[in-house]
Amino acid sequence: MADLIGPRMYCCFKCRNPVSRHDDIISKAFQASNGRAFLFTHAMNIVEGPKQDRHLITGLHTVADVSCSDCGQVLGWKYERAYEESQKYKEGKIVLEKFKIVKENW
Repeated sequence: MADLIGPRMYCCFKCRNPVSRHDDIISKAFQASNGRAFLFTHAMNIVEGPKQDRHLITGLHTVADVSCSDCGQVLGWKYERAYEESQKYKEGKIVLEKFKIVKENW
């Protein structure tokens, strides 16, 4: 039955544009400035903003904000570079803030 519905997805809360699959979650234990966030291996239908260095909870990182490709809502960020060795696993991964995504096909 689940195959008929399709994969469980996360969508932009504003326009319902699909932005990631549930199967691409690495961690649900991330913290953003406005609450919980999820770390994903991949995202789709997003646009990356300019890269910038930011001091986050886990240290200095080069990140780019990611926005919905349909409505332009900023949904989170992508880790471009981690300066600390213990944080290198985040490079290339995307963080989406929980309150800015909604579930679909659940």
